[in-house]
Amino acid sequence: MDVAQTIVKFGQQVLGTEFGRKILTEDVIVSWKRRLAPFCFSADLSLLAYMHETDKYGYHSYIKYYQKHFAPLRSKKINLLEIGVGGYESPTSGGSSLRMWKQYFANGNIFGIDINDKSGIDESRIKTFRGDQSDTNFLHEVAQKIGSIDIIIDDGSHINSHVIASFEFLFPLLADNGIYVVEDVQTSYWHNFGGSSKDLSTKETMVGYFKNLVDGLNYQDMVPSRKPSYFDERVVEVCFYHNLIFIQKGLNDDPPGTFGRPGPES
Repeated sequence: MDVAQTIVKFGQQVLGTEFGRKILTEDVIVSWKRRLAPFCFSADLSLLAYMHETDKYGYHSYIKYYQKHFAPLRSKKINLLEIGVGGYESPTSGGSSLRMWKQYFANGNIFGIDINDKSGIDESRIKTFRGDQSDTNFLHEVAQKIGSIDIIIDDGSHINSHVIASFEFLFPLLADNGIYVVEDVQTSYWHNFGGSSKDLSTKETMVGYFKNLVDGLNYQDMVPSRKPSYFDERVVEVCFYHNLIFIQKGLNDDPPGTFGRPGPES
């Protein structure tokens, strides 16, 4: 059991008492968590997620995967861009995960994109931009202002066409060895988000699109050889988890396998 789970269990026990039900309202709990968050051990991403109240922990089970992929970068000077800030229309609501990333990446700069104005949550090392993630002109302006981007997380509209368009534009701007993450890919199967549970091979959905990148990892071994795309050459790892995908950028230049390789099919 991690620290966050221990705190949750203790909180549930307190709330089960008459004192807890009278005194510990939701507003009181949130207030105390925000006060205590800066004192939490910053390497424990589960604890930070719980204290900052991001749905990446609890509601979703993403944090253990973020911990796995991001731990080597924790002390580095990185620029992280997250699409989707949360909090709906209020300019001062949302930003839970941005604050979590700020604490986890002590030397990092954290940026957020949202369709609504989120300037009210801007602070030291956190900067937000207002715009549509499917607008490539807007994304270009944001990327120019940020400079090199080491991590991109898409927790935005979850509309399949938006996610794919954002990836195709932003991945080439990602720094070498950077990481691109797509959350909530369950909408790949939901028709109201442009997904499908019937045609699982279509490249029009997130999961279908990113599954296709796996073939690109092995483009050198195809018979006959094919001319590689940008993504064939620059994607070196694709990791699928429940409702979550990680894509690692690098140089995919491993030599092809030769043992038993056939000639071109007639």
